[in-house]
Amino acid sequence: MAIWKQPIDLARINGWSRGTMMETLDIRIIDAGDDWLRGTMPVDHRTQQPFGLLHGGASVVLAETLGSTAALLTLDVEKEVAVGLDINANHIRGPRSGLVTGTAKAIHLGRTTQVWEIRIEDEAGKLVCLARLTMAVIPSPGGAPGNLRS
Repeated sequence: MAIWKQPIDLARINGWSRGTMMETLDIRIIDAGDDWLRGTMPVDHRTQQPFGLLHGGASVVLAETLGSTAALLTLDVEKEVAVGLDINANHIRGPRSGLVTGTAKAIHLGRTTQVWEIRIEDEAGKLVCLARLTMAVIPSPGGAPGNLRS
């Protein structure tokens, strides 16, 4: 059974990133299942650290983007929104190029908190980063911004 309270319209969801860090890093939401959301990010000059490896902070940006986007999609944004409370990331391997793919999966969907696990893998399917994101569910501040409405 699907957990989403909003339609999974990839063009609309990717449109939320216009003019943000996600657009700068070319993070794209590419797919969704009943309880997971998937996105990609290139490993290039924007996301590498000085030694040419994927920067751990870039992995965290991808993880938080996927988890917070997924969390938002489980809510009626006219009534409530989700904001990041805590993130933990273990960096397993550092790819030097290509595309990394992250998958956010719901672990806990509570009334006031949500917990998401985000697995980021390289193009060979090898684990790059494993993150856990805790979101706080709060009342929507004056209704949803126009670009978040269905």
